[in-house]
Amino acid sequence: AVSGLFRGPIVVIMTKGTSSFGKRHNKTHTLCRRCGRSSFHIQKKRCSSCGFPTRKIRKFDWSKKAKRRHTTGTGRLRHIKVVQRKFRNGFREGTKPKPKKRGAAAAAPAQPSK
Repeated sequence: AVSGLFRGPIVVIMTKGTSSFGKRHNKTHTLCRRCGRSSFHIQKKRCSSCGFPTRKIRKFDWSKKAKRRHTTGTGRLRHIKVVQRKFRNGFREGTKPKPKKRGAAAAAPAQPSK
């Protein structure tokens, strides 16, 4: 009979989960200068989201939803906002605005006091 002290060789069970996740402490991606997402691969020097440093923005026809997320109108529209305003006014330049009428506030009827 075998005594209770000897249990044989220690068997290490290799798993893909819990124990493996403790070993992950190196970053593969960092913030991208162009799109701001944490998708810039440090070793490859390439953003997986926008394709930086290539000149053209990365986009594919096989992902309609991704194109929808990054299309015109989903951000601040810093320049287009200004162009839309100029378009409504006919791209006028070199003109002065009409002077505001001074007596407009005084001409309004006063409300009777109670």
